[in-house]
Amino acid sequence: MFAKRLVLLAACSLAGMAQAADVRPIVKAGIDTGGDTMVTANFIGGGSETVKANEGVFVGGGMSWVNDTKDIEVEVAITYKVAVINADNGDIDWTRLPIDALVFYRTTNFRFGGGLTYHINPKLEGSGVSNNINVNFDDALGVILQADWRITQKINLGLRYTAVEYKADGFSGSAKTDGVGLAFSMRF
Repeated sequence: MFAKRLVLLAACSLAGMAQAADVRPIVKAGIDTGGDTMVTANFIGGGSETVKANEGVFVGGGMSWVNDTKDIEVEVAITYKVAVINADNGDIDWTRLPIDALVFYRTTNFRFGGGLTYHINPKLEGSGVSNNINVNFDDALGVILQADWRITQKINLGLRYTAVEYKADGFSGSAKTDGVGLAFSMRF
């Protein structure tokens, strides 16, 4: 319910500001690392691999609003984020659907900002020998801080910090992201 309200509020805000500014669609992609360990897979013959709470690649899209003076940008996007461990006898998937609402201060070559992120349907699932892993986490609200190099007027590449805490029904603990990543975005 909160996510729907966040998206509706952002859409209404962008629609109201569209008459006085530049509103365009965006695509967004990136990779994040760090956070608490969610699961560790031990392989036959040695070695292991872990999935951490902030880990994963993400891709998606949304809208970007830039004010008349071109120094403030509001970006609202929904992405799909996944981290996977693949093995011959089973897989482990860590998936979620983040909705990001960010505000940036823009200079000629950089933009600096942050905002809220709301992660819908965080899920850790296993298959094959890992089919006993099936944890549905509660939707989670967090923050993002981001600094981008403005490669062109429409293309950004930057670093971001994400802080989200995941909790699951029936579990007393939680998993925190507290990690960094690379983000790419392009306005059309």
